[in-house]
Amino acid sequence: MIERRNIQLVVVILGFIATQVESLRFDLQSGLTKCIAEDIKSHAMTVGKYHIVNPNEGYPLPDTHKVTVRVTSTYGNTYHQGDNVVEGHFAFEAAEAGDYMTCFFAADHKPPVTVTLDFDWKTGVAAKDWTSVAKKGSVEVMEFELKKMLENVKAIHDEMFFLREREAEMQELNRSTNSKMAWMTGLSILLCLGVAGLQLWHLKTFFEKKKLI
Repeated sequence: MIERRNIQLVVVILGFIATQVESLRFDLQSGLTKCIAEDIKSHAMTVGKYHIVNPNEGYPLPDTHKVTVRVTSTYGNTYHQGDNVVEGHFAFEAAEAGDYMTCFFAADHKPPVTVTLDFDWKTGVAAKDWTSVAKKGSVEVMEFELKKMLENVKAIHDEMFFLREREAEMQELNRSTNSKMAWMTGLSILLCLGVAGLQLWHLKTFFEKKKLI
């Protein structure tokens, strides 16, 4: 299992349309976990591949250079699991929208070691192998470009509806918050008036008993 302690989070921010995350190279110390997050909308295709960089090119990879990899959704569903591996890949269609996390964990070693990883994560239109599509279909360059443009338009269209849904959720939250604040304000005013009335009644009763009024 990937430990929740000592987690270093690298957030990959997507552009307006479904974009491509370029290959990342990062160092991971033994005993630590590093996570990379990406916001993926529902039914979007995503692919990823990773491998450990050999620190001594031409020689076998040390036994200490292995990682545990786990890809999870925002709801905790696991889409990929690799235990003590040196490389791997994953591909899936997102069932739900939200932040997806790819976490790399290096087992603890004495003395500590540093593992270098290359990680390539693509989502949406970028996840499609267009070269392969063109080769298999034997299409002309123009038709090939039109297919790419069509996919980009679909991605923008889906993203607009996704943002519209998010905006509607935020507006509903604002309306609900404003309504609650209005009730709280009214209740506070009534409470203050009630307390003030009780104080006046108490003072009036006190002065009447003392025959001051």
